[in-house]
Amino acid sequence: MATPPTLDPAQRAAALAKAAEVRAARAELKNQLKLKVLSLRDVLARADTDPVVGKLKVLALLESLPGIGKKKAREYMEEIGIADSRRVQGLGAQQRQALLEKLG
Repeated sequence: MATPPTLDPAQRAAALAKAAEVRAARAELKNQLKLKVLSLRDVLARADTDPVVGKLKVLALLESLPGIGKKKAREYMEEIGIADSRRVQGLGAQQRQALLEKLG
């Protein structure tokens, strides 16, 4: 197995700062979904252009919607045919449409 590249302290600090920014942006997005500031339609529309949205797992996205917990989110994904590891950017047009019809 290949070893990861070694980073000098400045590169490591920059990578850690960038990761923290992305986590904060993802948390803010999920909070906006929970508070109904954003809708599922809005988020899916941004998936191809916004890397924060695109790299979010579909399961985490669904769990952020009001009234949907872990169990219900997994049931919807299984019913539509979305893998647990799928990210929002990787959803097909039919999967997106099915999510919107189910959860509008």
